[in-house]
Amino acid sequence: MVSTITSYQIISNNLGRSLEQTAKKADVDRETNYFLAHIGDAKTIDDFLGDYRLYSYAMKAFGLSDMTYAKAFMRKVLTEGVSQTNSFANKLVDTRYREFAATFNFADYGEYATSIPDAQTSTVTRFVRQALEENAGDQNEGVRLALYFERKAPTIKNAYQILADKALVQVVQTALGISPLTSMADVDKQADMLNKQIDFADFQDPAKLKKFLQRFSVMWDINNGQNTPSAASILITQPAQTGISSSILTTLLNLRIGR
Repeated sequence: MVSTITSYQIISNNLGRSLEQTAKKADVDRETNYFLAHIGDAKTIDDFLGDYRLYSYAMKAFGLSDMTYAKAFMRKVLTEGVSQTNSFANKLVDTRYREFAATFNFADYGEYATSIPDAQTSTVTRFVRQALEENAGDQNEGVRLALYFERKAPTIKNAYQILADKALVQVVQTALGISPLTSMADVDKQADMLNKQIDFADFQDPAKLKKFLQRFSVMWDINNGQNTPSAASILITQPAQTGISSSILTTLLNLRIGR
């Protein structure tokens, strides 16, 4: 079985070609052609939500496929837009909803919202990337997580952004050897812990990000019973963070339940 780090690097090091190949896949190409041919016809929020192929394509592009069923929720996101600081999308912790409302900006642009480049070509770019990550995940979930983290890394500025995203949390916990049980602790305590272990500026540095994801990939394989020959050398050259001791974990959990 090909290791996670090898599979991830094959895709990441040839990302342009990987995306091109994904875009040419029959199912991706078919849905993209439909989207581009019909998105301009959606002049209202009702039009947009009423065409399932358009709507579900857009939702997948923003990584929101699991919320496609929640049309009332998404209608509120789109209706209130993002111009007002207290709009529904702006108050949500998950920034994907703000990005979605800003891209399909019916609140500001009305019937012209779906004619601007962000609503068309930019959405296609997002969709193809999502499809690439999902296809990778079908073979190895660790590769999908690594590709997702790589895509999101430039936007990560603080611990709360990680804690608000289950996939980002999983990558960080795996890479740093942090017990998943810490997710039960108070969110502020979790943030304090991450702040002590992570220099978030490292995620803006491609070389440091690569090393971080190498470590994640090796730890993923070890945790899932696939100890590759390269694992030892990578772990030696990239010493583990201190992680979280059992005593700290106990303290965090006690704080969570108010002991």
